[in-house]
Amino acid sequence: MKKLLLIISLLFPGIISNAQELKTDISVHDPVMTRQDSTYYIFCTGNGIAMWSSDDRVHWKAEKPVFAAAPQWAVDAIPGFKGHIWAPDISFYKGAYYLFYSVSAFGKNTSAIGVATNTTLHTNDLAYKWVDHGKVIQSIPGKTNWNAIDPNLITDKDGTPYLVFGSFWDGLKLAKLNKDRLSVAEDLDKIPTIATRRKVSSENLPAVDGNPVDAGGNAIEAPFIFKHDKYFYLFASIDYCCKGPKSTYKMIIGRSQNLKGPYLDKDGIAMNKGGGSILLAGDANWYGVGHNGVSTFDGVDYIIFHGYDAADRGISKLRVEKLDWVDGWPVVGK
Repeated sequence: MKKLLLIISLLFPGIISNAQELKTDISVHDPVMTRQDSTYYIFCTGNGIAMWSSDDRVHWKAEKPVFAAAPQWAVDAIPGFKGHIWAPDISFYKGAYYLFYSVSAFGKNTSAIGVATNTTLHTNDLAYKWVDHGKVIQSIPGKTNWNAIDPNLITDKDGTPYLVFGSFWDGLKLAKLNKDRLSVAEDLDKIPTIATRRKVSSENLPAVDGNPVDAGGNAIEAPFIFKHDKYFYLFASIDYCCKGPKSTYKMIIGRSQNLKGPYLDKDGIAMNKGGGSILLAGDANWYGVGHNGVSTFDGVDYIIFHGYDAADRGISKLRVEKLDWVDGWPVVGK
């Protein structure tokens, strides 16, 4: 048998190497998923933006990162940035895939969101090539009381594109984009806060020693807006990620018939005033769960997120669960 495998590997090296790359239990952080033709693709946090492909959403092959080298604009904008890119978001518009992504200095709002496009996700296609369009939006300590990470693109009922983003500081923000989806179309000083853990937005709190209120205990991030029936649903993650067995990550939800909100939870409390109903939290098997996306395949909605595996030292793992709708609210895996 060993001799047969050796002969096959010499004659057809791709067969063995590709089979070895296929995994069913992959470690990811901040995943989003899409499908082109019959192939599923995941983009997630990693050096150059990690990318995986699958034919069945079970067995995954690691593809080459989106960027072979750190985008120069990001190196210039973020001191110390070396190419580890966070929380991508994938969408399709007029023949091209739009990949928004985050670059940041950890624990600071020295951050920016960029975007790259590609006409195909199939890496064996001769047309496969990511074109980076650079910075879309940037946050600066002492100037902006929000954090330009965790982007998600959503279109209003009339097709107008918006970018929802944010982490800690004043919470989750919503900015209108220009039609080409490559730049912001409104004054960044006036973009609204659509979700926060504070009962009062820090936009309305007095400055401390002349400086805006900082991140404090406002542990909310990873916004994702999904349209279902007559509502827009705002998913977000609260409490703390990235701590292995000490992770307390969980997902919350609110809804609105207006993209701009207000998003109300099941008790009628607005998410921009501290509201948000728990959608999914950790349990005996998962220390924490969060940073989700939602995708629809063949008429079925799925929620894609990461969880900290209690059976494997709290390592972050991919989870894909069916998303059902009960009385107008999403329910995971029922």
